[in-house]
Amino acid sequence: MTILRQPTRAGLRDAAEKIARILPPTPLFVHEINGMPVAFKAESLQPIGAFKIRGAWHRLTALDDATRARGVVAFSSGNHAQGVAWAARRLGIAATIVMPADAPAVKRSNTLAMGAEVVDYDRATERREVIAAALATARGATLVPSFDDPWVIEGQGSAGIEILAQCAAMALPAPTRIVVPCSGGGLAAGLALAVPDAEMTIVEPEGWDDMTRSLATGVIEPVGENPPPTACDALMTREVSPLTFDVLSRRGATGVAVSESETAAAQRWAAEKLRLVIEPGGAVALAAVLAGKVALRPGMVIILSGGNVDLGDYAKAMGG
Repeated sequence: MTILRQPTRAGLRDAAEKIARILPPTPLFVHEINGMPVAFKAESLQPIGAFKIRGAWHRLTALDDATRARGVVAFSSGNHAQGVAWAARRLGIAATIVMPADAPAVKRSNTLAMGAEVVDYDRATERREVIAAALATARGATLVPSFDDPWVIEGQGSAGIEILAQCAAMALPAPTRIVVPCSGGGLAAGLALAVPDAEMTIVEPEGWDDMTRSLATGVIEPVGENPPPTACDALMTREVSPLTFDVLSRRGATGVAVSESETAAAQRWAAEKLRLVIEPGGAVALAAVLAGKVALRPGMVIILSGGNVDLGDYAKAMGG
């Protein structure tokens, strides 16, 4: 796909204004960790249970009527799928989503319930990008990537515009560090553009920490062969895009990786302390802080990016 423009702060402001017209801000609240006040941004409380609604809305509303009539195609393990399906239904656009056959049942059922067509693929042997691109070409539809798109990045970054406004309204210090889950980097890149004075720390599952390694070496490094299994289905991107990598590398972002046990511990902490249901991929930023892999500091904001869980898997995590 040829990117014709870069994400901009003007685009971020446009996205934030569009989203504010249809959705209330997600809560920003403060809770202490080891005696240090930390702000949490609960994107898990979006109508689709994840931040992906932002990028999907900004992207689809940028399409003209003729383009909308030809439909959209996206690929996702579930949260971007739901965001695109939600926006497409509201705008009267036909949506097709390429999803892994082993995607969490709750994400698949929610996507179908919003009227999208779901096309399965094998995560281990097939490439979703190739399948989606072929479908889009065959149907004359618009491809809506989950992160490799300037409109999507701007839409996700609208969360940062909200954070700044909420901190000011609550007389909180301006964010000094944002800790954010990372898959392809769309949310992290958007936040980096929206909150330029804050340090950016991205967090990934162990073995799937390609953005962390890429930022450390200065070149894009894909996930290695035979990566380990992870409960973080939303964070299983095998290679980040130049678009998101460029934004984060120019901002001096750094990253860390967390274990499966650290992630599950963060889910339990969120349930007990914050009264929130957080999916594994949405809990990794909190996991990194609780595990001491990201140092606490005044002005820290932790992003809780999603809360879509299969109840059986969630019960196991709660049981330790």
